[in-house]
Amino acid sequence: MSTAVDTAWETVIGLEVHCELSTATKLFCGCRNAFGDEPNTNICPVCLGLPGSLPVINRRAVEFAMRIGEALHCTVQRSIFHRKNYFYPDMPKDYQVSQYDLPINVRGWIELRSGARIGITRAHMEEDTGKTTHVGGGGRIHEAGYALVDYNRAGVPLVEIVSDPDIRSAEEAHDYVTELRAILAAIDVSDVKMEEGSLRVDANVSVRPAGSDEFGTRCEIKNLNSLRSLVRAVEYEVRRQIDVVQAGDRVVQETRHWNEEEGRTHSLRSKEEAFDYRYFPEPDLVPLEPSDDWLAEVQSSIPILPAERRAALAAEAGSSSPGDVAVVIERGLDGLVRAAIAAGADPARVVTHAVHNLAVEGAANLDPDGLANLVKMETEGSLTATQAKKVLSEMLERGGDPAAIAAELGFEAMDQDAMEALVDQLIADNPAEFDRLKGGDQKVMGFFVGQAMKKTQGKADGKIVTALLRERASAP
Repeated sequence: MSTAVDTAWETVIGLEVHCELSTATKLFCGCRNAFGDEPNTNICPVCLGLPGSLPVINRRAVEFAMRIGEALHCTVQRSIFHRKNYFYPDMPKDYQVSQYDLPINVRGWIELRSGARIGITRAHMEEDTGKTTHVGGGGRIHEAGYALVDYNRAGVPLVEIVSDPDIRSAEEAHDYVTELRAILAAIDVSDVKMEEGSLRVDANVSVRPAGSDEFGTRCEIKNLNSLRSLVRAVEYEVRRQIDVVQAGDRVVQETRHWNEEEGRTHSLRSKEEAFDYRYFPEPDLVPLEPSDDWLAEVQSSIPILPAERRAALAAEAGSSSPGDVAVVIERGLDGLVRAAIAAGADPARVVTHAVHNLAVEGAANLDPDGLANLVKMETEGSLTATQAKKVLSEMLERGGDPAAIAAELGFEAMDQDAMEALVDQLIADNPAEFDRLKGGDQKVMGFFVGQAMKKTQGKADGKIVTALLRERASAP
């Protein structure tokens, strides 16, 4: 199989993201909604589908679904539940309560960090299924000796978020799920832990000749539970489909399984169409018709979302890169950073500290005035970058005033005469390296700065050392 995607082909991807909602109880009963409990302990006649049991909708789950719709710029509308019939052991009643032609959320969009806008077809409610574990034969269904079913997850509330086929690469799929996960976390509807199955991704992948408007035959890759798996699975499937077509064969529409160890997809079954599920309205549930007051209440509960936070920080962060700004938002440090900037600190330097030196728990609780004062000491030359990092580490551990901590650690800036003497001594001690610098080899600059830091126990200012070396290297 080829290892690179032929530029004569275009990838078309649509993602179905299943988000478990972090409600206290299940969607249609009062059973506990919790991960990791003893198997088959959070069950009752309703989630087991026993005769005579009746579902009752979880109001909190509906509210969370509406919150998702608002955050994804969807239209929140009147909706109804359907029975989606299929015969697998993970649903003891042999159907799943879902939404079909009248979902609660329709026609939205997500804007990625790149600026690309991905359409959202729908975001509908449904109940999760139980979990089947195949025992023996490496855990594969056709090799297993027997299977165990845990129904604790059956009936847990889900929202399935279906994108338009607007994604054009594995990397863009990664960015889409990353942004979606950040939004879901920001609106506090799910813990979005992919490793625990709170967020699962199905990828519909097809290829077509570059410039074509017609879609190719798609294959669905089921239950991808990490961003790494998503990227690898899509990249493999794209290469596989291109090779199939270029060999003169046709891609078969089917569901495929991603094998992480083998790094490839395998055929599971021919792809079911909607009519194979035999949807029909759930007779035991009335339509959902959220009132205008309830919808307004949900709308007012939506916080500032990651894209807006990135834009606000970028406007204040000066020359900081979009990637650094995104990291600050992901870590929830934008409030700290913006407050420090407002207190007079250099924006780019504050962002740099947030990205490289504040990747620790509790960093968001750092005093912004203290951070601002530290950055001012650094930019004014009272502290070197190395010294500032050490002072910041002490501030994170025990708090305190940066000036007092710097004095306690014995940090004093070297004066200009001492810096010049240091640089001249370095040149005298390393003539060969200085000749390389004069010849234009900028890589050797790091060697000199490192030596300066070593000789002064980090008291030298690397920027001043660099400036003095360049001055001397350019002298006739």
